[in-house]
Amino acid sequence: MNFVRYYFNNFSFLVNNTSGDDEMNHEIDLGKYQLRTDLAIEAIDGFEKEEKIIDGVKITNILIDETVGKRINKKEGMYVTIEFKDITDYSNNKKVMDIFAERLKKLLEEEGISKEANCLVVGLGNLLSTPDSLGPLVIDNVLVTSHLFMLGEVEEGFRCVSAFAPGVTGKTGIETSELVKSIVMANKPDFVIVVDALASQSVERVNKTLQMTNTGIHPGSGVGNSRKEISKDTLGIPVLAIGVPTVVDAVTIVSDTINYMYKHYSYTKENIDKASNKLIIGGRNYLKSDVNIDKEDKKKLFGMVGNLEDEELRQLIYEVLTPIGYNLMVTPKEVDFVIQKLSDLISNGINKALHKNV
Repeated sequence: MNFVRYYFNNFSFLVNNTSGDDEMNHEIDLGKYQLRTDLAIEAIDGFEKEEKIIDGVKITNILIDETVGKRINKKEGMYVTIEFKDITDYSNNKKVMDIFAERLKKLLEEEGISKEANCLVVGLGNLLSTPDSLGPLVIDNVLVTSHLFMLGEVEEGFRCVSAFAPGVTGKTGIETSELVKSIVMANKPDFVIVVDALASQSVERVNKTLQMTNTGIHPGSGVGNSRKEISKDTLGIPVLAIGVPTVVDAVTIVSDTINYMYKHYSYTKENIDKASNKLIIGGRNYLKSDVNIDKEDKKKLFGMVGNLEDEELRQLIYEVLTPIGYNLMVTPKEVDFVIQKLSDLISNGINKALHKNV
């Protein structure tokens, strides 16, 4: 059987060449096969990044130029990623919030935004869908002061801030970016902060990663429902975007499970009698395990599938699940509680970054 291999970004796959022509050249739209993620950190493997750890919280700064941006389908600009553990604990929540607030302040300074500049905070998402309700919940706790400035009743140390939750296009029938643009034209803020729930291609990052960027945002892009962008290019003023991944797709879950099975197999291979051929030996946490399993072991476990590289494995799972409608978007069962904690963290961090006296 004759096959032709196609390449797209870092993906490759085989297609049956029924014509038998080795020189045949097909053009296929592979945009639909891009992995579902809004996080720049998941798209820049091999690129330069600056990392540091503060009290157990990892901060990664990524500056993407135009060339790299085109390659990974991200707008050029600064991307800051904060990775943390359980923020349902009060002390850990406050620690992450303080780090987030300080890094947001720094991003405002880097953008040349003065301490007196007026701000519009926009909470994107659907309040009736728990994993997508992050933006509207943040808006509920943002300290708004614009109406007080009109009355002349604001003491020094507070910035003029307004807030808005536009809902989703499926409910309003209006493009979200157009609603935001209308508010900007009417209220004339100096800059905009947009908050939205994101999608990740790693189970480990769900509800445990916060990204902020000066590039704006494409609402819904991570779940294959991309709307018009909200950015400086569309609004004419600086737009900072803040988000947390709250969902992953089934492709990610299956792919991560296979990789955990590799780690499990590697551990059992070293710690039990090989002659027993046992794989199930009780619970173990593999999240921090550095396992280098060779291709022969992978093939022993999964045959032809074991020969695939990570990206090829994801591609295969995507091609299997998507046509039958099973590439579901999934969120953890405790999402209700965690979303509330995340919204409090982000709203308090925004308040602290925008208002000197908070």
